[in-house]
Amino acid sequence: MPLARFNAAPDEQAAALLLRCCASTRWAARVAACRPYPDRDALLAALDEACYDMTPADLAEALAPESPLLPSPGPHGHDHRGVLAAHTALRAAHAAYEHRFGHVFLVCLDEYEPDERLDQALAGVRTRLGHDPEEERPLVAEELRRLARGRLLRLVAGGTGAH
Repeated sequence: MPLARFNAAPDEQAAALLLRCCASTRWAARVAACRPYPDRDALLAALDEACYDMTPADLAEALAPESPLLPSPGPHGHDHRGVLAAHTALRAAHAAYEHRFGHVFLVCLDEYEPDERLDQALAGVRTRLGHDPEEERPLVAEELRRLARGRLLRLVAGGTGAH
């Protein structure tokens, strides 16, 4: 959906679209209420500000529908057994993370090549399992913000002419 159509959408439709990016109703309402946005940068700035202002309850609401990240295997030719073992380890680490923190593990892997994502996710979850909940909360909030940015950029891709 081009940015102009997003800007012109009824409030309920804009909020519903935003909820696909981040499932906090307060966050979505706030970003929708600031329309119209002159360009994607302004939209992303509003997204960032709304993310930074999320309460613990907003964050919990946003995390609830998220599903565990299980990156797809890289290009063919990788050791299939090694990939299966890494996926098994990642699923176990996800379960340990959810047990420890009470919500799904989130990490934004947009900056990595597909064949690096599995290793990055596994390294990230293993590192973050060592955190206490107070250390982890801002990290998961930042990963949620990064994921929401990517989702929103894909949502309004093409049609604004702006970066």
